Amino acid sequence: MRRALKGGKCSPQLSSQLIVYTLATAFSINPMEVYEMPASLIIDMLIIHKNMKELEAEEMEKASKGANR
Repeated sequence: MRRALKGGKCSPQLSSQLIVYTLATAFSINPMEVYEMPASLIIDMLIIHKNMKELEAEEMEKASKGANR
């Protein structure tokens, strides 16, 4: 599982479980709701989550650099 989390290869079942976990955690929804979503919505939500995490990381990096000055 660690390899999969770091971008390595994994089974389709593990990929599905990671997607369900990610969406349920990120959007505070019941994991069963994820299984009922259309694939296009899942992809859109994963993209939104990825972009928000990238922005969050950028802001933390800016704050860290500002605190070190």
